[in-house]
Amino acid sequence: MDRVADKIQLFFETYAFGVCTHLGEKLGVATSSIRLFFIYASFITFGSPVIIYLSLAFIMNMRKHLRKRTPVWDY
Repeated sequence: MDRVADKIQLFFETYAFGVCTHLGEKLGVATSSIRLFFIYASFITFGSPVIIYLSLAFIMNMRKHLRKRTPVWDY
């Protein structure tokens, strides 16, 4: 049973979008506290914070891609 828990933890640590880490750095709050908030809020509200989390991940990903673009006139 411990191996399954380790695999799940590794999956989420590897493939998480970094939303909690980014929010923790911006707000000056421990990342673990933000993660616990999302977990507890997801259980209490039947998963609606997951939608917020995925939305924030999408926005962060789009901002990262938009920053990498080089202007046309630089060529």
